[in-house]
Amino acid sequence: MHTKTMEGLIGARTNMELLNTPFRVFKEARRKGDTAKMEQAMGYMNECEEHAYEYKEVADEGMKKDAEETRKIAEEQQEEMIKNRREEREEQQKKLEEERKKNQGSKTEDTVEISEEGKVLLKESTAAKDGALDKAEADGADLDIGTDSKPKADLEPVFYSSAGEVKPLEDTGTKVSASV
Repeated sequence: MHTKTMEGLIGARTNMELLNTPFRVFKEARRKGDTAKMEQAMGYMNECEEHAYEYKEVADEGMKKDAEETRKIAEEQQEEMIKNRREEREEQQKKLEEERKKNQGSKTEDTVEISEEGKVLLKESTAAKDGALDKAEADGADLDIGTDSKPKADLEPVFYSSAGEVKPLEDTGTKVSASV
């Protein structure tokens, strides 16, 4: 709160309270019929009232200054927020441009290098699949070759424990249906 606002409010309130004394004197003089005292009390009341209005104007000026200061602070905060957002946007644009520049070279082609050990494993797994395929063709079976070295037709259903270990299939005579 601005000092002029406080000064005006306090001064106006004090002068309004001071009006009570001359008003009481005025009422007493009216009962007695003393017009001279009545006029003197009315003079004091007018003075207190004028002072109260003067302080009211001071309070109004202080409130206007308060409003101006508040508006200036709000504008400064808004300008600062706009400035911060612009800086953040510029930083984001710079990061995007850097990423685009990095990604432009890698968009055309990717290279994969296979180690010597990987090449050996590839040859072994290909040979194992070919061997399984040859065996299946000799038996006359129509097989779908999976990624494992065993043909899918040779795999039997297995159950896994919560620890991830393979449990043997036990025939309990009950059937379990599950839908996914």
